[in-house]
Amino acid sequence: MGTRRTTRTRRWRRGAGALVGVAALAALAAGCGIRPTVPVDAGAAPSRMPCTLSDENRTEAGAGGAAQGRQGLPVTVYLVCASGLEPVRRTIEEAPVVKGRDSRVAVAGALLGQLSAEPPASERQAGFVTYVEPPLSVSAGREGDPARALRLSRQPDDLPPAALSQLVCTYAGNAATTAGGGSVVLGGPGDRPARRYTCTEAVKERPESVAPTAEAS
Repeated sequence: MGTRRTTRTRRWRRGAGALVGVAALAALAAGCGIRPTVPVDAGAAPSRMPCTLSDENRTEAGAGGAAQGRQGLPVTVYLVCASGLEPVRRTIEEAPVVKGRDSRVAVAGALLGQLSAEPPASERQAGFVTYVEPPLSVSAGREGDPARALRLSRQPDDLPPAALSQLVCTYAGNAATTAGGGSVVLGGPGDRPARRYTCTEAVKERPESVAPTAEAS
C-alpha cells in the first residue's frame, strides 16, 4: 500500500510540475511581447468577380438593346466591375439612328439608355453594375459649342464620379459620339461652356476616385 501511494504521489508531482512549466513559458512569452498563436477559422477566401461573359451571355446581354426582328447596331458601353471600368458589347436599335435628323445625338441617347438601365441578369452575375441613374437625357450642343459637343440634362461635374467616368469612356469609345483622341465634349443645361473630358487608363482603373478631368475645348 505504501509503495502505491508513493507512486501516485510522484505522478501527481510530475504532472503539477509540467503545468507549472507551461504556465512559466506562457508568462515568459507574454513578457517578451510574443503573443501565443491561436488557430482561427476565417472561412473561405473571398471570391473575385469574373468580370467576363460567356458567348451565350454576351448574346443575351446584347439582344436586350435591340427590338426583336430588327437588325441592331453593335456598340460598346462601359460598366463598373471589380472597382474598374470594363467594356461590354451591346446592341441598340438601328431604326432611330438611321431616320433621325441627328444620328449622332440618337446614338448618344441610345448609349445613355443602355448605361442607365439595370444590367441584365447575366451581367449582374458576372459582377457588372452601373452608376448612371435616370432621369438623365442628352441633346445636341447649342450655338457656340464645339461642333461635336453634347449637352446633358445635368451638369457633368454634378454626376457621381463613376457615372461620369462611364459616360465619358462610353462616348469617347464610339465613333458617332467621340470628339477624337479618346475624349468627348460635354456640357450641361445651363450657360456654362461645354468642356472636353478624356477617358484615361487611370479613369478606367479607378472610376469612383479618379473622375475625368474637364478641359476647355
